[in-house]
Amino acid sequence: MADGLRKGLASYGDAGFSLFLRKAFIKAMGYSDDALNRPIVGITNTYSDYNPCHGNVPQIIEAVKRGVMLSGAMPMVFPTISIAESFSHPTSMYLRNLMAMDTEEMIRAQPMDAVVVIGGCDKTLPAQIMAAVSADLPTVVIPVGPMVVGHHKGEVLGACTDCRRLWGKYRAGEIDDVEIEAVNGRLAPSVGTCMVMGTASTMACITETLGLSLPMSATIPAPHAERFRSAEASGRVAAVMAKAKGPKPSELLTASSFRNAQVVLQAIGGSTNGLIHLTAIANRTQHRIDLEAFDGLGREVPVLIDLKPSGEHYMEHFHHAGGVPKLMAQLGDLIDLDAKTITGQTLRDVVADAEEVPGQDAIRPRDNPIKAEGAMAVLHGNLAPRGAVIKHSAASPKLLQHTGRAVVFESVEDMTLRVDDPDLDVNAADVLVLRNAGPKGAPGMPEAGYLPIPKKLARGGVKDMVRISDARMSGTAFGTIVLHITPESAVGGPLALVRNGDMIRLDVAKRSIELLVDAAELEKRRAALSPAVTPEWARRGYAHLFNETILQADEGCDFDFMRGQGKD
Repeated sequence: MADGLRKGLASYGDAGFSLFLRKAFIKAMGYSDDALNRPIVGITNTYSDYNPCHGNVPQIIEAVKRGVMLSGAMPMVFPTISIAESFSHPTSMYLRNLMAMDTEEMIRAQPMDAVVVIGGCDKTLPAQIMAAVSADLPTVVIPVGPMVVGHHKGEVLGACTDCRRLWGKYRAGEIDDVEIEAVNGRLAPSVGTCMVMGTASTMACITETLGLSLPMSATIPAPHAERFRSAEASGRVAAVMAKAKGPKPSELLTASSFRNAQVVLQAIGGSTNGLIHLTAIANRTQHRIDLEAFDGLGREVPVLIDLKPSGEHYMEHFHHAGGVPKLMAQLGDLIDLDAKTITGQTLRDVVADAEEVPGQDAIRPRDNPIKAEGAMAVLHGNLAPRGAVIKHSAASPKLLQHTGRAVVFESVEDMTLRVDDPDLDVNAADVLVLRNAGPKGAPGMPEAGYLPIPKKLARGGVKDMVRISDARMSGTAFGTIVLHITPESAVGGPLALVRNGDMIRLDVAKRSIELLVDAAELEKRRAALSPAVTPEWARRGYAHLFNETILQADEGCDFDFMRGQGKD
């Protein structure tokens, strides 16, 4: 098999000429024959002025290049799409699959013997990993790392759990305009991803658990020198992989490694988004994520990481306490330690090197967890025939068994217009329902599941309510919130049948979410639904592709033609 510059030649009908032409043009960049005759490590450049999460990517790239060259290979940097959560209309999830396709095709199109992919902000790590899995080239993944913490009036702040908490206080009239502006400048004191257990931190921990990144890489703060030393070491590993032609993602991503990732997802108090992304990654392989098995792990695996929003600490505290290696050590026999990593080590080797930090309380032992059960539960019922998810580790215990009256919002726009209306018929015991916010309905399944508490209730001291939707929610959010109701309402799921005043029963212990309306009435309502019409936005380009092929949440919201073949 051809390697280096000879790999994947452009087709001119003459292979010798194709290589001659390639070398002639690349020499315009000033490369010598010595450089061009070495194994090539591609490096994705996901920097963007619109993406502060990735603000350290240029420094990471320079460190990776240094590591690659010190190990005798040739680094070649190439750009890909960059997605920033708060700068992506209509939602970053809408663009995840586009980034995955872009990255995969650039890996395939350009000559490289191994690739280093760099991600951080919510959808970028999963997109880069989905691409790497499909291309199946030896791959090292580098997370950009979390921000350092902020401070306000003697309180430690973390984006974006405290963004939501303090914005809630502002909506409730507890914070004035001057103070909320001061807070705004202190929530994100450095580049990097959210320093709580949001989706970015969740996916970084999952990536390390899968063996696709170096030990400790999930938790090193973005501005720290250690982040760049880790990047240099990642470049060295990538150079070794380029020469050895492996290991490839297909060799590392086994049934055991995916189970390990699910265990860690539960144990860290991970983001519900992590389940969607892990499902999409698994679906690009021969393996699958079984929601029932995931829920079963949730009953067995405790939450051990004391980190917001489920606990009190922040990512830098998790890091200084020993990071993912120490967490896996505490999880003990819940982790398959024979799983392999990119370095050739097993997780057993990684755990053996885990640091012992006396007095730390960010990583709990199994006999003293912060929650006895894992972060997430999978619910079923007549409202969610194919499942729904709740992050009960970050919910109000008193609301985990609750029956209330439905207050229905037809869309994100409808909710925005009406939720703060003083005349809205709503009380604290009601269940707020948002529909048409799923993969097709929104489009892109926005993080709108964290419905705001109606202002008149917030100002009366209400901090939490049961909220249900076919949307997603940021992993940084706290609340009794049922998400990913599948099938979504836009494709005729039962959520489309709910009416104001219907009673809804949530019972997390029984893993159920039920609309308390008899089947005959629901069938009558279904018959009255308007037939689906392709919306104007979905009639051309990427939007058309998205609308025609997007899968539901239980299948990872990938495109239907991107799934791998077979199952375990």
